[in-house]
Amino acid sequence: MRRVAMVGAGMTQFGELFHLGMKDMLPMAISEAIDSVDKGFERTDIQAVWFGNLIPSDGFSTGIVADYCGLMDVPISRVENACATGNDAVRHGFMAIAGGHYDVVLVVGADKVRETPSSTTFWEWAALTRDSAWDFPLGLIAPSNFALHANRWLYESGNTREHLAMVAVKNHHNGVSNPKAQLRNEITIEQVLNAPIIADPFGLYDCCPQSDGAAAVLLVAEHLADKYTDKPVWVRGAGLGLDRVMHAQKTDLTTFPATVKAAKTAYAQAGLTAKDIHVAEVHDCFTGVELIDYEDLGFCEKFGAGKMIESGAASIGGRLPTNPSGGLKAKGHPPGATGVAQCLEIYQQLRGEAHNQVEGAVNGLTHNIGGPTAAGAVVVLSSQKG
Repeated sequence: MRRVAMVGAGMTQFGELFHLGMKDMLPMAISEAIDSVDKGFERTDIQAVWFGNLIPSDGFSTGIVADYCGLMDVPISRVENACATGNDAVRHGFMAIAGGHYDVVLVVGADKVRETPSSTTFWEWAALTRDSAWDFPLGLIAPSNFALHANRWLYESGNTREHLAMVAVKNHHNGVSNPKAQLRNEITIEQVLNAPIIADPFGLYDCCPQSDGAAAVLLVAEHLADKYTDKPVWVRGAGLGLDRVMHAQKTDLTTFPATVKAAKTAYAQAGLTAKDIHVAEVHDCFTGVELIDYEDLGFCEKFGAGKMIESGAASIGGRLPTNPSGGLKAKGHPPGATGVAQCLEIYQQLRGEAHNQVEGAVNGLTHNIGGPTAAGAVVVLSSQKG
């Protein structure tokens, strides 16, 4: 397997971008990624594209990428894997280079969640990511779906809603200094606990916003890395895991088996363990999800996530800063772009260029879960080649 380097990354602002369509956001993210390459990069260097996109809009999605981004002469493949779409698209680009099929690959993700096409109502969109014959008719859309997991985790672990609130406060604090984040305001534990309930135990501030946005990264084979930069970030591993869709068939709601499987693959490819990770961007669509992620990714022991967040270990300056970008909770969550933007954050962290820089970070991890909790994707990156 060939080594793969990340040499550039870019993204749009995340938020309610009603003034921008896919035809606007995609060129913006790709151009920023190209402009970020230290030694210069020509669009004609790109040999293939993987496009992460959950909600097709503005017409035929891959055609939009080709036509509006100046990529008419290369193959473009659309990846859709619920909220794991972004990191799974990166996994596809990584595998294509590692397997020797291409030397230079663009991975771009984008979605317009705040302005879905008229033919795709909210309910139709929600049905795309869950079992429309069972879970969906029961009302198990995202908040209620993840609330089942959080309630069971709270019951079995002995942790409290205060621990969930600590996640929201931490990630909002991190988002303040991220110019691309959707929510850039501090909040308090009291505000989180006293907010209107959306789906118990989640109140308003436990939930990430719906977002529009795009993000892009450039991947190259090892022998070309020096052509583009003296500070490559190496994609050391990428894993995808699956689990059952229907909650009636899940045997344990306190864990996401898809995450565990994806992490096992990514760590094995990277030759690293959870103890080697210095900074992480994990899926925090709801606060309780981030806490379960800590355990599934091996950052702490089972039911130890409450202690981890309470101790400050997951905060900037702690043992393993998590979601220094603000996470989905504050940065925003356009599903196709989310995982790609996570990779951008870790790319900047490992190059010492992040807004909330984690000092001495060498190894980083990105993670998505979705569909609902049926698909998990993990990417491990490092400033060391390995």
